[in-house]
Amino acid sequence: MLIQFLPLVGLVVLFYFLMIRPQQRRMKQHQQMITNLKRNDTVVLNSGVVGKVVRVEDKEVGLEIAQGVTVKVVKGMIAEVRVRGEPAAANDPKA
Repeated sequence: MLIQFLPLVGLVVLFYFLMIRPQQRRMKQHQQMITNLKRNDTVVLNSGVVGKVVRVEDKEVGLEIAQGVTVKVVKGMIAEVRVRGEPAAANDPKA
């Protein structure tokens, strides 16, 4: 009787290691990337828009997508950090 459930248990274990674990790892890496975000980093949004971080808030980020054009986006929409910039000084007037 127990042998009948063995293939099902094997499939569940296989599904866990092939689907769930890698997704959890990607989520953890993405969360760490967002946590380490700082001014002057160049980022790419999920929509494909590329911009430079000018302001970091708790849940949102200010991005300069063109000279003089700043948009506010939710941190979770950042797909990748392309270039790690040097953080601007705290007394920088452009802050």
